[in-house]
Amino acid sequence: MATMVELSPTSEQCEFVLGLPVNKKTPPRKVPSLCSMRYSIAFIAHICNFTLIAQNSIISITMVAMVNNTDQPSHLNSSTEWFPDGLNGDQHEASKHLSIKAPVYNWSPQTQGIIFSSVQYGMMLMQGPGGYLAGKLGTKKVVGIALLGSSLLTLCIPLAANLGLAFLLATRAVQGLTQGAGYGGQFALWQKWAPPNERSRLCSIAMSGSIGVVCCLLWLILVYDDPVSHPWISSPEKEYILSSLDQQFNSEEQPLPIKAMLKSLPLWSMCLCSMTHQWLVNTLIIYTPTYISSVFKVNIRDNGLLSSLPFFVAWVIGILGGLLADFLLSKNFRLITVRKIITILGNTPPAALVVALPYVQSSYIATTTFLTLSCGLSPLCQSGVYINALDIAPRYASLLMGTSRGLAHSSAVMVPIVAGFFLNQDSEFGWRNFFFVLFAINLFGLIIYLVFAKADIQEWARERKLTRL
Repeated sequence: MATMVELSPTSEQCEFVLGLPVNKKTPPRKVPSLCSMRYSIAFIAHICNFTLIAQNSIISITMVAMVNNTDQPSHLNSSTEWFPDGLNGDQHEASKHLSIKAPVYNWSPQTQGIIFSSVQYGMMLMQGPGGYLAGKLGTKKVVGIALLGSSLLTLCIPLAANLGLAFLLATRAVQGLTQGAGYGGQFALWQKWAPPNERSRLCSIAMSGSIGVVCCLLWLILVYDDPVSHPWISSPEKEYILSSLDQQFNSEEQPLPIKAMLKSLPLWSMCLCSMTHQWLVNTLIIYTPTYISSVFKVNIRDNGLLSSLPFFVAWVIGILGGLLADFLLSKNFRLITVRKIITILGNTPPAALVVALPYVQSSYIATTTFLTLSCGLSPLCQSGVYINALDIAPRYASLLMGTSRGLAHSSAVMVPIVAGFFLNQDSEFGWRNFFFVLFAINLFGLIIYLVFAKADIQEWARERKLTRL
């Protein structure tokens, strides 16, 4: 007969964490952040995520040049006197040049939506299993292999497009599987590398964003699954990390409390809010180049410049958001309060700015500003709802973060389909209606999160030991 008994603090001098003894009497001594191994790993993870995001969204930029847009009506029905001289250039010459250099495909908006969403099916399916595999096999192997596979498949996209639509969709679908494993697998790192008071900034640094192969080599050489196995980490930093995590790891495997997880409202609110926020994020990633092209009719070079500006700002603000969250925690704000404040800032203002876009399309300055602010503020959620699993269930964080991201990525499948429907049915009001749907979905998920979210370790996630009688 076996019973489950909850562990309580004892008077012992030390405890084993990740296989090493840690003194519980002495509080963890803070070690420098600059040039530390944990921040180096966060930076490498950041480069990997930047690579994966670029490979995931590259077709959103190239689609502007790949598709024959000559028969599609312009949505620009207002004055463009504010448009800078030479930005849209000679469209006839640009089109002529592109037709010589690259093939052009006659894909409707609905077909484009299917192409955009094809990579997202694998992303949705593999993030949960990727987190599980990383916990079993190690983050280093899972993410390294996934990054290499995604990079090689990116090189195959032009050939696949020339062979036919079916080949392109198949290539992107398989690439989505590798990218899903890469995204989901990395969350296991922060169970073992991130001290609780540094989680927001480390996760925001890592997640804010043909280099993929080089990045893969850096990952395999420099990243290790935990501080214990890293050969170059300093002893003070290793002791600091292990001491800060001494309450969050147990020494033996335990079955997943699946029933309790399925009944957990904080967990479901986190998953739902992640999904509705990803609806906003995927709209920005997939349709920013298309929107700019349809409104201002710029060539691919200028479109790329305008489309990249919001994401550069997002990269900066995403990192600053982690610093803001940890700063608020250092000022004794409640953890759940910080998570909710950051999540509100990453949801409501960006969604409202997107809704306002059709009303300012007469000015490229206002449009670019609104897109930049919306895209720039949305990564604040990286320090809010997205790392909430580390708060409520640190023992299962890699699985839960991967699974919640996978469920959230269902929005990436739906966004192109819904957008294609609106844009195909009504060319004049399609964008406006699509953006209103986005705002309603985003607001719904945020309200559910604000009502049910928690930041304390849930009962089903507490450490227990098996005692045989």
